Amino acid sequence: MKRWIPFLKTPPSVSVIRLSGAIGVGARGIDFASLRPVIDKAFRSKPDAIALEINSPGGSAVQSSLIAGHIRSLADEKKIPVVAFVEDVAASGGYWLASAADEIFVDHSSVVGSIGVISAGFGLHDFIDRYGIERRVHTAGESKSMLDPFRPEKKEDVARLETLLERIHEAFKTQIRSRREGKLAEADLFTGEIWVGEQGVEVGLADATGHLVPEMKRRLGDKVKIRRFGQRKSLLSRFGAEVVDGAVGSFEERAAYARFGL
Repeated sequence: MKRWIPFLKTPPSVSVIRLSGAIGVGARGIDFASLRPVIDKAFRSKPDAIALEINSPGGSAVQSSLIAGHIRSLADEKKIPVVAFVEDVAASGGYWLASAADEIFVDHSSVVGSIGVISAGFGLHDFIDRYGIERRVHTAGESKSMLDPFRPEKKEDVARLETLLERIHEAFKTQIRSRREGKLAEADLFTGEIWVGEQGVEVGLADATGHLVPEMKRRLGDKVKIRRFGQRKSLLSRFGAEVVDGAVGSFEERAAYARFGL
């Protein structure tokens, strides 16, 4: 009701969108379908600024693009500044999310970068041969069984995969060049390398070191109201219960963070 009392100034507000976890790995991760209503609600609250609270080792390029694109679209439409604050890591797709912001802040120990694309799997053909297991595959289309892990790797399949990865990498590089135009160092930042804290600032992947609450108070005053928006947890997870799919997702997520020593 205070908003409608004459002559009483409403304090400034910041809507915080939390982007935490691997991207596009199911129930435990970040995906556009579950985040879109969260993002929409944060912008509808008519804040003076949007803050992205990011802690992600990356994941799906498509989901990263969809989430970042939606944030950017609403920011441009509603003329609301967006500031990203990196916690432990914003790497690969996590950095793609950070690039949606007008400014990026990091902690002294935050990991940023890893601007590259990776595809990983296993080759199990020797294992099944050892145990006398016969692999039977029937396809319509010569490329339908590309990179079958139960068959020896083919050079033409690897070449095809490398072409796909390079195209995704080009889209990633275009996003970063566009969003960080005039800020990036001349060094090649798209090799998959990572930087920590001030190093990220020096090469132009971040703007400064700083934390969310102090920085928002510095900009908008000590009376700034901070409202947090995030994905709702399922009923099972609230009580500490996990289904098998959730357990597998947790393992994959831990493996993704482990790549950065976290």
